[in-house]
Amino acid sequence: QVQLVESGGGSVQAGRSLRLSCVASRFTDCMGWFRQAPGKEREGVATINSLGIPTYADSVKGRFSMSKDFAKKTLYLQMNSLKPEDTAMYYCAADLSLRFCSSLSNSRVTYSGQGTQVTVSS
Repeated sequence: QVQLVESGGGSVQAGRSLRLSCVASRFTDCMGWFRQAPGKEREGVATINSLGIPTYADSVKGRFSMSKDFAKKTLYLQMNSLKPEDTAMYYCAADLSLRFCSSLSNSRVTYSGQGTQVTVSS
């Protein structure tokens, strides 16, 4: 079992930044974030594999960055230049199958947290 607890969401204006945090009971070889807006499909946002190599969705590339703090067992998602279309519930993910790290479209992960809401207004 892997427990994941997200925090850091909020309501901001377009162009501002937020940093999401995910405290994990343990890291797995494939960690990441996905998001889901009401009425929309789940979307993989970013992953990081066991080598620390991140992958980002085209929609967030250049604006979002992910990092891991091994000592704190915390995964971060730094989100800059936020846009209204980034509005969604953001979930931290740990995927034992590693499929999420092979493709962001494989967002049906093994474990996910309860989510943290990000709302961006124009």
